[in-house]
Amino acid sequence: MKGKELRRTMAVFPIGTVMKLTELTARQIRYYEDQDLINPERTPGNRRMYSLNDMDRLLEIKDFIDEGLNIAAIKHEYAERQEAKQSKRKTLTDADVRRILHDELLNQGGFQNPSSHFNHLQTGIVRK
Repeated sequence: MKGKELRRTMAVFPIGTVMKLTELTARQIRYYEDQDLINPERTPGNRRMYSLNDMDRLLEIKDFIDEGLNIAAIKHEYAERQEAKQSKRKTLTDADVRRILHDELLNQGGFQNPSSHFNHLQTGIVRK
C-alpha cells in the first residue's frame, strides 16, 4: 500500500472528532455503521476509531441524505460503484495479456535480449 493511501486508511480519529468535523451526531454515525455503510476499526477497549476515508464516506452519505436519497438508495449507489470497480479490474485486453506475459518472461530471464536469442538460433541453423 502506498504511503498516501496508508495514511488515509489509518484509523486515528475518535468519534468525538468525527462528530465535530462532519457535523453528524454519534447516533447518526453509529446508525451508518449498523447499516454497513462504514466500518470503523475498534481499539482493544472496543472504542471506534475512524480514518480519513471513513470521514470522506460519512460526508458523502450526509450529502446523499441532503439530496433526498434514503439508506437503500445510498447502499445501491455504493454497491454499483464496487461492482464497476471490480469489473474494471477483471477486464484484461489482449494487449494487457501480451504485456504481462512479456514482463514475466523478462523477469524470469527468458528473453533478456530477444534479438540475440533469435540470432543464436539462426546461426545454429546455418551451421547444420
